[in-house]
Amino acid sequence: MTQSIDLTDHFLIAMPAMEDPYFSKSLIYIAEHNDQGALGIIVNRPIDMNLATLFEKIDMPFEPTALTSLPVFFGGPVQTDRGFVLHRPIGDWQSTLAVNQSVGLTSSRDVLQAVARVGQPREMMVTLGYSGWGAGQLENELAQNAWLTVPADPHIIFEIPYGDRLPSAMGILGIDFTHLADQAGHA
Repeated sequence: MTQSIDLTDHFLIAMPAMEDPYFSKSLIYIAEHNDQGALGIIVNRPIDMNLATLFEKIDMPFEPTALTSLPVFFGGPVQTDRGFVLHRPIGDWQSTLAVNQSVGLTSSRDVLQAVARVGQPREMMVTLGYSGWGAGQLENELAQNAWLTVPADPHIIFEIPYGDRLPSAMGILGIDFTHLADQAGHA
């Protein structure tokens, strides 16, 4: 019997050999991982859109705040027409997946309405799409050395500029991304 792992609230760091253009040089925050599969959000890949533009596209009135200039991110190749908000605190929204006691992933429109009206939650990032794996798929990719894993630090997601997030996550492991080999070795 294989030991199941739970990577909920962990980062996945794409290994340098990752050739898939969706995931090359990506840092993914895993919001849910169980025997049915995994769901994550790429946290270091902004797209050419900010929140103000997104609010206009979805016809949502907004009060301009510092948040409206925040970039929107490519969360992954699944459901790229849907928005997902990674935020803390969890709050009370219609459709929120509680990742841990302080971080939630919300896919309902009410969280964006609150951001547009009152600028809350302040600590958040908005993505279009998510990254998903079927049952056993992520475990198989891990066995093929496609990813490094490390417990997530919300500080990296919510307080560090997106360009520094991947090296910061590597730093948790004590690894400099520029020195990481394309192939992992086995003893």
